[in-house]
Parts: sequence; C-alpha cells; structure tokens
Amino acid sequence: MVTDPRTLARWVEVYRLAVAGRQPEIARDVGDGVCRVWLATSRFAEVEAMATATLTLGPDADALYQRGWARSSTGRPWPALADYQQALTMYQQAGHRGNEAATLTSIGRVYYGLGDRPQALDHFHRALTIQREVGNRAGEATTLNNLGSAYAGLGDRRRALDYFHRVLPIRREVDDRAGEATTLNNIGTVYDSLGDRRRALDYYHRALPIRREVDDRAGEATTLNNIGHVYDSLGDRQRALDHYDRALPIQQEVGDRAGEATTLCNIGRVHNGLGDWQRALDHFHRALPIRQEVGDRAGEATTLSDIGHVYDSLGDRQRALDHYDRALPIQQEVGDRAGEATTLNNIGSVYNGLGDRQRALDHFHRALPIRQEVGDRAGEAVTRFNIAMVHRAVGDLDQAIRELEHVVDLDRQIDHPDLEADTAVLEQVRRERAEEHDSTPPTGP
Repeated sequence: MVTDPRTLARWVEVYRLAVAGRQPEIARDVGDGVCRVWLATSRFAEVEAMATATLTLGPDADALYQRGWARSSTGRPWPALADYQQALTMYQQAGHRGNEAATLTSIGRVYYGLGDRPQALDHFHRALTIQREVGNRAGEATTLNNLGSAYAGLGDRRRALDYFHRVLPIRREVDDRAGEATTLNNIGTVYDSLGDRRRALDYYHRALPIRREVDDRAGEATTLNNIGHVYDSLGDRQRALDHYDRALPIQQEVGDRAGEATTLCNIGRVHNGLGDWQRALDHFHRALPIRQEVGDRAGEATTLSDIGHVYDSLGDRQRALDHYDRALPIQQEVGDRAGEATTLNNIGSVYNGLGDRQRALDHFHRALPIRQEVGDRAGEAVTRFNIAMVHRAVGDLDQAIRELEHVVDLDRQIDHPDLEADTAVLEQVRRERAEEHDSTPPTGP
C-alpha cells in the first residue's frame, strides 16, 4: 500500500486522468488503492468523492463498499446501507466469498449503530461462518470483535469480554496493530461499564499509543473520549473535560458525527455534575439533532434521558418526566438494557422528588434486576441507595440499612469514589435506628 505523500499525489493524478479519459479499469484499480490509504487515515470525504467518481464509469463493488464505509463513518447509515447492499449483491454474484464476508460485517456494524442489535448479530454470524470457511484470520478477528461489541450493547458484558479476549491473540498473530488497539479499547469499555474503572484505564492507556502509532485519528478521539468518561466517573471532572476537549476537534476534523455527538453529551454530563445546568443543556441540545441525523436511536434515547436529568436538577420535574418518557420506549425498542435501567432509575427519582414514594419504589425495583442482569455494579449501587432513601423517609430503617449495606459492599468491589460518603450515610441510619429503639417505651405484660 502506497503511503508516501508524493507517490500518493502522483497516483491521485493518474486516477484523475483515467476518469477524465473514461478508462474504467485503470480508474478502479488506482482508485481502490488510494481509497484504502485514505480510509486508514480517516479521509472520508475524499474517499466518498473518489468512489462516486469511479461509479460514473459503471457499477463497481469495491467503490460501492468504500463509499459505504465513508458514509457510515461520517454518520449517514441509510446511504451507507444502500451502498453496502449493492456491493454485497455484486460480490455474491461474482463468488467473492471474502469480500462478501467483509460486507456482511460492515452491514452488521451499521445496524449496530442504528440500535438494531438482532440484525447486527445476524450479519456478524453470517460473516463469521464465511471467514472461517475461507481461512481469513484477520476478518475472523474483526467479526469476533464486532460480536463482542454487539453483546456489550445488549448488556451481556461477560459474553462480550469472552469474544474480545478471543480476538486479541488473532490480532497479534496477523500483526493488526490498529485492530489490536480497537479491541483493547473495547475491553476497556466493558470494564468501565462493569464499574472496574482502574482496569478500564489500563486498557485505554494501552490502546492510545497504538492508535497514534497507526495514525488512527478517529480511534484516538474515541479512546480520549473513553478515558475522559472514566475520570468523570472517578469524580475528576477537570481531567475528564481535558480529554473531551482533546477528542472533540479531532472528531470534527475527521467528520465523525456520531463520535462528535457522544463527546458533546459527555461534556454536557460533566457540566451537569458541576451544577452548570445551562451549559449542560447547551451541549445536549447540540448533540440531539446529530444523534437523530445519523440514525443513532440508542444515542438519541440517552441524550433525551440526559436532558431529562438536567430538568430534574432544575426542579422542572414535569419536563424531566416528558424527556424520560420519550427515552424509555426507544431504549426498550433497541434493546439498550443498561440505558433502560438508568431511565427507570431516573423516573423513580423524579417521583420521589414529587413525594410519590410508591411510584418511585416501583421504578427503582424495575431498574434493579436489569442492572444486576447487565453487571452494572455502579448503577446497582445507585439504585439501591435510592431505594434505601425511600425506606428511610417512610421510617423503615431496617430495610434502609439492608440496602445501604449492599451499597457499601458494591462500592468496595469497584473502588467507587462514593464509598466514604455512602458508609457515612449507613452509619447515620444505624444511629437513627438505635435512637429509635432507645426511645421506644417497653411494653408491659
């Protein structure tokens, strides 16, 4: 693959002349090589323009595939799917099994981004069968990695880790440094979602230098964004903002619209945590139309839930409920179990704030088993704390203490920054119970 800038510039000129002279074979051959280089360096706009020019000379599966990749990477899933489907048909007709598998994998990734996990899994499993049949180890690793991401999105984090750990030795076997970084990043994301922040940071910091080494700008931004998320979870908001502020311009530079929306939301969450609610809303409202534009239904629901959380913080509980009620059916539709639990928990918090404690408990008790199912120990601790506070408010101190003991145990398991504060609340409620018992007059025979 040609990577020297001067040589690449000469090939681009050869390509231009081939298109102008209506020489399809030369244009396709040279264009394919140039687009491969540009895709590896996130030059998606140039890839789309070149592939489109190639297609003016007649149908070409490789050009369709590369244009689909560029469109998918810049947040246009439906045009990408149209290109990939045309490419898939042509590869199947030509008997190109390897290319068929690669295209099935790419279609699966688009469906995953759209929140359609069942379609994504179906395409990934079809691709995996072909890749093993033809002995494509690199392609097998890519598809195993995508299966891991799909299962993580469905909340099955243990199965996701199993797939990712099967991928790493294959990536190293075929010397796929960019792919190795992707898998390391994905493992970090699963550990983050499990509440194991220190292990998440370890994997992210192993991925980041590799992404810089291979000049994966979009991937570098993703990992910076993920590191920022961990620091935010650890309560180090300034370090979180530093990483988000490094990620955002890279995503805007490479045209990663979906990634840009994710980072805007993460910045919004930091400002929400700092109590700067107007700035938080500004970032969420910038992210929401991007989520809708790129067809990211799961992301759209998350952003609606984030906006609801800000309105709850502002005391506008009805507007908060409106946004949560818009988010919840989308999360159930796309199978975002972790997001569904978060929204149920947040709805419970609104009802608790309104004094409707029974409805609050109903929502907390719907959220709790989902958080246990997906292995979200940090989220489980939050929901159990909320349940404890409702029981405390109605005078059921024994049940409050039982829940708080679970909370403190979970905090210890994941090294949660709220461990000290939650322990203090537990001790305070124990004192309240002791005082209540001391003040209860003895009953006579």
